[in-house]
Amino acid sequence: FQHYYITNNLSMAVSEYPVKVNYCGVCSLPPEYCEHGPLFDRCKEWMEDNLPDDFARLILNKTQEELEAMSLNNSKKKQTRGGKAMKNITKKQELPRQVIVGRSMRARKKYVTLVRGLKTCDMNLKKCGKAFGQKFACGSSVTGDDEITVQGDVVDEMMDFIVEELGIEEDLVVDGGDIKD
Repeated sequence: FQHYYITNNLSMAVSEYPVKVNYCGVCSLPPEYCEHGPLFDRCKEWMEDNLPDDFARLILNKTQEELEAMSLNNSKKKQTRGGKAMKNITKKQELPRQVIVGRSMRARKKYVTLVRGLKTCDMNLKKCGKAFGQKFACGSSVTGDDEITVQGDVVDEMMDFIVEELGIEEDLVVDGGDIKD
């Protein structure tokens, strides 16, 4: 079965069916599309060894500037995980190792206990919050980047619990008093 089509120079070309398509062993795309993939340099090496006809047709006919542009475009395309949020991350400042335990007024005579600074002591906030809730039989949650809120005024007991159960040195645990948010 033959099919005629017009090429760029307006001459007729004949194409035999079924068409045999070669695929790149690195990126699994047809060689014409390798330059748009993320691994173009490795594709060129593989193509030179395994598909020399396609390599000569696609790569050797291009000028040095076109090849450099293809490589530059490829390096810009590499995607990193994280999206927009990752752009705002800066180097972490070295914060002093200190755990501040204080209370904050929630409603008229109701208080919540706030624990800040556990991250500076390399503690897992989620596990600490769960341990606080179990110990004091109340609700607790991780509310900020480095803050745990525990329902109830349990500042003194919390300081003792942090020193005894979590193993943080006593001089690192500080009473923050009344904390205003």
